[in-house]
Amino acid sequence: MVRGLDHLVVAVKDLDAAFQTWTALGFTMTPVNRHAWGTANRLIQLDGFFIEVLSVADQELIQEAEGQAFSFGAFNRDFLVKREGASMLVLESRDPGQDRDDFVKAGLEVFEPFSFERTANLADGSTARVGFDLTFLRDPLAPGIGYFTCHNRFPENFWKPAFLSHDNGAQSVEAVYLVAEDPSDHHEFLGGFTGQREMRATSLGLELVTPRGKISVLTPRAYRGLLGEDAAGALDGDLPQIAALEISCAGLEEARIIPASKLFGLTLILSPSV
Repeated sequence: MVRGLDHLVVAVKDLDAAFQTWTALGFTMTPVNRHAWGTANRLIQLDGFFIEVLSVADQELIQEAEGQAFSFGAFNRDFLVKREGASMLVLESRDPGQDRDDFVKAGLEVFEPFSFERTANLADGSTARVGFDLTFLRDPLAPGIGYFTCHNRFPENFWKPAFLSHDNGAQSVEAVYLVAEDPSDHHEFLGGFTGQREMRATSLGLELVTPRGKISVLTPRAYRGLLGEDAAGALDGDLPQIAALEISCAGLEEARIIPASKLFGLTLILSPSV
């Protein structure tokens, strides 16, 4: 089974400031939701994919990782000590048990299963119960990136028309771009993670096509050539890292690039819908 892109976690220090910036770009964001482990988020919902803009709301609630238990709160807290930006890449899950079996068979490092439910705040002021089963795993060659699959227990309570309409015409995810010194180092992990063993490899990097968007891993030089000096110059911190997100927008006549320096560490590409 090949897994499509589910969402991207974008860690920021100031959730209110991020809300002002993302909405000024024409995105609709959900009200603030809080997690029991100390983080808070606002979401941007697209067609089956969402952006989770996340901050640390209460340091005292964060539990440290122990043994094979992954700590979502601690990972993002530690990420924010170094920089802001996309901290975690998440794929869809139809069956978390099958995901785990597939990852183990592929020789990947998998953490203990993790499931939770929370109350989601809706646009009209009402609430709904949502729940998720998460399967965390690790690429030892990319310790600065978090990876997991996400099984949505109550999609009917999660996806709402009020959140899917954006003034900028944003519709769907096109691609997530990673930058690595040697993209080929990550082909085994990404192949096992996505279930996509067919990938295009060139001197510039790797490209994996999934049922929802593609994952592109580029060298710094290739990334600069694709997105320009402003985007490449905004790369901050160690490689590999998640550098950019591409979203297709209805009604857009030409592509627009918002560099990471102006968007809390993530370069955003708005491209015309085909």
